[in-house]
Amino acid sequence: MTMSPDSMIDQVIEVSRQAGRIIMKYFEEGTSTKIKADGSPVTAADQDAEKIIIPILRDLTPSIPIVAEESAATGNLPRTDANTFWLVDPLDGTKEFINRRTDFTVNIALIKGGLPVLGVVLTPYDGLLWAGSETLGAFVEDAGGNREVISTRKPNTEKLTVVASRSHRSPELEDYIAALNVGKAISRGSSLKFCLLASGQADIYPRLGPTMEWDTAAGHAVLLAAGGRLTNFNGTPFEYGKPDFKNEWFIAYGY
Repeated sequence: MTMSPDSMIDQVIEVSRQAGRIIMKYFEEGTSTKIKADGSPVTAADQDAEKIIIPILRDLTPSIPIVAEESAATGNLPRTDANTFWLVDPLDGTKEFINRRTDFTVNIALIKGGLPVLGVVLTPYDGLLWAGSETLGAFVEDAGGNREVISTRKPNTEKLTVVASRSHRSPELEDYIAALNVGKAISRGSSLKFCLLASGQADIYPRLGPTMEWDTAAGHAVLLAAGGRLTNFNGTPFEYGKPDFKNEWFIAYGY
């Protein structure tokens, strides 16, 4: 790889904002919804945002494969044995988007050696963006381009702030949360749960249900850069580049 993650972060931020503008056009004007083979919804906003992102990443790093959600849904996957590759979810939180809620994001991450070394998460609705890399650290950027360094916080283990999915709850998740010392519970859609941990607004994010690698990679990168961590539910390391790109259950920690 000829470019370092740090040297690419501004270009990745710019392409995410371009995709976000496309998504907001559909959010304001409306779009039709289709159901994919796996039962999940997809809209023209997902597809057109991905059409913006992929060519720009390909120009930026011609030799690095790109794994993107909507392309993957049609069977268009690069070789999965690459050490370095991009993971793209052009519209994470499609259910939030369809239901006219604002918790949807654009996720772009660079994977190297099984770990996310760069990640950008944009909320198109308000223009807030979280970004991080292994050497730059993590920051939040507002719609005007102003940046502020973020980091995780030391939790009060007697009163944890738990953040969990708004649209994907399960009995196992409810049982897990009930066993924690919870002071506050927050529901959020999309990758914003990782961003709350990374910016010190929450302490733990359990996900006891199905996710794909493109759902988690960008938020995971920001969380790592801010001082947090992510493990599989059984405590084993959480890695990327699995043959089917399906994640196991996981716990994300802001400490």
